[in-house]
Amino acid sequence: MCLVLGGCESLSYYQQAVSGHLSLMHSREPIAGLLQDPALDPALQERLRTFLRLRDFAATELALPVGHSYETLVRQNSPYVAWSVFAAPEFSLGLKQWCYPIAGCVAYRGYFAQEAANAYAETLREQGWEVYLGGVTAYSTLGWFDDPLLSSVLDRDTWQVASVLFHELAHQVAYAPGDSDFNESFATAVEQEGLRRWLDAAGVSGGERAELLQASAAQQSRNAAFVALVQGAVQDLSALYGQGGDDAALRQAKQARLDALRADYATLKQSWGGYGGYDGWFNGPLNNAQLATVSTYNDLVPAFTALLARQNGDLPAFYQAVQTLAGLDYTARRAALAP
Repeated sequence: MCLVLGGCESLSYYQQAVSGHLSLMHSREPIAGLLQDPALDPALQERLRTFLRLRDFAATELALPVGHSYETLVRQNSPYVAWSVFAAPEFSLGLKQWCYPIAGCVAYRGYFAQEAANAYAETLREQGWEVYLGGVTAYSTLGWFDDPLLSSVLDRDTWQVASVLFHELAHQVAYAPGDSDFNESFATAVEQEGLRRWLDAAGVSGGERAELLQASAAQQSRNAAFVALVQGAVQDLSALYGQGGDDAALRQAKQARLDALRADYATLKQSWGGYGGYDGWFNGPLNNAQLATVSTYNDLVPAFTALLARQNGDLPAFYQAVQTLAGLDYTARRAALAP
């Protein structure tokens, strides 16, 4: 669990990590057993059957290491299973790293209890860090445990369930200790490719396919626009911080760029007809830690997409190439991914 949640610096952190995960594991219900229950809600039954088809697709068509993962369901009362704390300096977009054995350095610290995450976030703020607290809807134990399906994931649209499943299973394919950008961008690339292939599969047809295609295309378009918007601000702020200078002047220029980002989002939202799916991200003050999390999940996706193309779309060959990259040191890995 220390590997999954970013390591442990104290006994209390160990305790919350272990107890939180074990509590989740003890709450698992076998999906096969649930489907045999005549009293099971028909809507839930249909969603579980759809999920099992997605799981089979991940194994047979995407060559993902499903194993015994996602054979169980955990019913939750919260949309989040955990909370991640991210931190960055006032004038840098470099996320604070927590370094641990096996996992290496990761750019977040995870908690199962929101209160504990809030308390740690406040400690970091008192030390002068800019902090962002994000809810976690799913996580991977990298094959150390048989991961369960969470009800908060199952309750989403089918194409979103597929995206989460493919993303989390990708973490079992390759993991580079200490390189969050590499790990998350790879999983995002697999998620996107897997979703595209699933939507093209013969098993999704007729009106259902048209509806899924429309919904996923619209959301992917919005997400691409959101990422581009944030990355534009990241690039501008990185250049600003690189110039150095008086703190007061930097602070003023920084705030002006963040204000511009918020205004740009309002314009983008208007072009979407008022769609407010990213409103929560923009609620409250924006800071470096928050902006940097977007880069972690997206910066290297084009490089992985290009690598897959060089493998002629052969996913097993792609996975092998990524595993080889994961075994390199950071500098060599970045050089190999460079255009």
